[in-house]
Amino acid sequence: MAIEIGHTAPAFTLKDQHGGDVSLSDFAGEQAVALVFYPFTFTGVCEGELCALRDDLGTYETAGVQVLAVSCDSKNSQKVWAEQQGYTFPLLSDFWPHGATAQAYGVFNEALGCANRATFLIGTDGTVVDAFATDSLGTAREQDRYREALAKL
Repeated sequence: MAIEIGHTAPAFTLKDQHGGDVSLSDFAGEQAVALVFYPFTFTGVCEGELCALRDDLGTYETAGVQVLAVSCDSKNSQKVWAEQQGYTFPLLSDFWPHGATAQAYGVFNEALGCANRATFLIGTDGTVVDAFATDSLGTAREQDRYREALAKL
């Protein structure tokens, strides 16, 4: 991963599944952010991961953390998926320019045109508190790893 712990997280503004703008700066000084990159909407491993986040959302809210999930899919497909799965946290579209935010975070998969599976926990001051990824697109992140990250806040 290109963005290391202790460094400033790259700024971004992306459309959420409802078409609204969401910027990292929206949370500065108020909430930490769990920036969760996932490869593809409507896929099994991604669905499992985001459902686990959905089902444990109270843990993040209690810790003062906003979950933001990011893929290179369109906001329209993310909207349908969010409605089907009951995701109440923002799904952000890094569709155009294609993968620009994933590239800024060093997690864009050039060969497949998608984000690799990676998470950045960003503190209220905009610095990366923790970062972790999996070795392959087919491997889910362990939920215990999220708890370890939250403990660093």
